Formats: sequence, structure tokens, C-alpha cells
Amino acid sequence: MPPPPTPISAPISAPATLRALLSGLVDYAGLFPPAELAMQDAVAHYATYRAHPDAWTLGRFVVPVSRLDELVACAAELLPADGEEPWHLSVLGGADPVADAACVARFGRTHAGRVVVDAVEARAASADDVARLAAAWPAPLALYVELPLDPDPAPLVRVVHALGRRAKMRTGGVTASAIPAPALVARFIAECTVAGVPFKATAGLHHPVRGDHRLTYHAGSPTATMHGFLNVWMAAALVHERLHHLRAADSNADAVHAAVALATDVLSDTDPASFGFDAAAARWRDHRVSLATLDAVRDGGAIAFGSCSFREPLDDLRVLALL
Repeated sequence: MPPPPTPISAPISAPATLRALLSGLVDYAGLFPPAELAMQDAVAHYATYRAHPDAWTLGRFVVPVSRLDELVACAAELLPADGEEPWHLSVLGGADPVADAACVARFGRTHAGRVVVDAVEARAASADDVARLAAAWPAPLALYVELPLDPDPAPLVRVVHALGRRAKMRTGGVTASAIPAPALVARFIAECTVAGVPFKATAGLHHPVRGDHRLTYHAGSPTATMHGFLNVWMAAALVHERLHHLRAADSNADAVHAAVALATDVLSDTDPASFGFDAAAARWRDHRVSLATLDAVRDGGAIAFGSCSFREPLDDLRVLALL
């Protein structure tokens, strides 16, 4: 697989565990709700973020396959020169993965050096869907297969693993009904961990800690209880500590159940004081996660989350005096 974007070094003042958790964590999805920016505005924002001191937390630019040419047209004056670090893209596939893959291949041949597609995201509702996606997209690309969280996605997670691909979960949306219960997110994390499947999340993770927030940026928008990205990544780290040595074929049901219960508690926590970071460990209540575990989770477990806002997650961390 091609290397991920090279992050700008994190400030030394940030604790090592927080640097490990946040480095390259946020895939910028400004084209999507609730921001829904025009392409011209989204690429301008991404270029600005790449030059910002917080660029060490920035990941890929998320764009539909169908809008790749529009992206290049709008970003022509913003893309890096040959020899500089290119823009890394994660593309969202549509209904025809074979045609999408051909489009991406053509795009890569035309724009090599300044912009690189090295990740793909696409939905699947069945094992056949997963197989069709895996067959269409060449293995060097990181293919994230978005799976439903309910019913139990374990069978599909195992198919994703067998095909050497990655998983994706949707953690929110612009309606309250789109936000999955903590127990469903915990189960997904545990199943991916036992199966050895890296995953990313998308939607609804604008804020560090679970809480009540407006669903959109429109005046009068209703509020709902949203997941926090610190909750999700600390849950993933604690599950990793307990389950990464297991395999799906011989996993201990009691151990998995206990890990899911712990992760559900982490995901349900609304108190920012429950979370802390220092040079050696990250903390949730009385539980501590080592720097080595956080590195392992970010390298091969919980990879990134997509957000239509890059500033909001970081600004909230500063309000909480965590960054």
C-alpha cells in the first residue's frame, strides 16, 4: 500500500500520547454534510490547513470519484509543485466500482506527483458486495468498506479480513436517528480488533467527548447526543489491550463480552475530566493505555475519522485544555 500522508511534526508541547492519538487523524470531508462546501471553498480550506501549525493532525481530503476532475480544476493553483508532498485523497465510490476504479486509474496517470488517490471508501451490505468491491479496486489502495452496525456485522468483518481490506463505520449524521448506540460502536470495534481489521469512522465526530450538540450548522438545528472522537479512540485502545492477541476462530466469548462492556462505558462517558494524556500513557478514569498501545492502534487498528470540519475538533480540544 502507498505510504500515508507525511504529517507535519507535532508540537513538542503536546504530550507524546496525544501526539500519537491525533497525528494524521482527521480526514477532511468539507464537501459533505453538514458543511456541504462548494469544491472551490473546500480545496481552499484544505490548502490552508496543510500550511497551519495543526497540519500534523490532518489526513486525506475526502472526495467522490465523480468529482475528481472538478477538484483538480478548482485546486490547480493550490496543489504542491512536483517534488513536494502531494495531496493525498480518499475517494468515495459509487454504484459501479469497476468504472470508478478505471476512473481513478486514469486520474492517477494524468496527475501523478501532485495529487495521489491512495484510499477508497465504499458501502457494502452483503458478502457479495464486499467481494465485488475487493475485486474492482486494486490491492495497493486502502479500501475501507462501510458496513452496517446492525445487524451484527461480524460475518462481514470476517469477509473484509479474508480479502485483506479495511472496514468503516458510520458514527453519526444530520439526524438523531443516524447516531448509533454506544453498544453498537463498541461491538464493531471489538469485532474488528479480534479479526485484525483496521477501520475508520465517519460522521458525527466533530467533538472530543460525547455530548449534546446541534446536528447541523443551520439556525434552529435540533440537538442530539453525539459520539466523541476521544471516546472512540480510547475505547479502541482499551479493546486492543484486551483482545488483540485473540483470533476470530478461537476468541474467548467472555473476554470479548467484557471488552465490549468496557468500550460501551467509555463511549457513553460525557465527562471531559475522565480523559487525560501525559508522556507515558493516556487515561480514561482509572484505566491507562501506554504510548506503545496507542501507536499500535493508530498503525493497524483505528486509523482515522472523516469530518466536514477540521477546526472544530481541535478548537474543542483547546477549550478543554487538552491541546
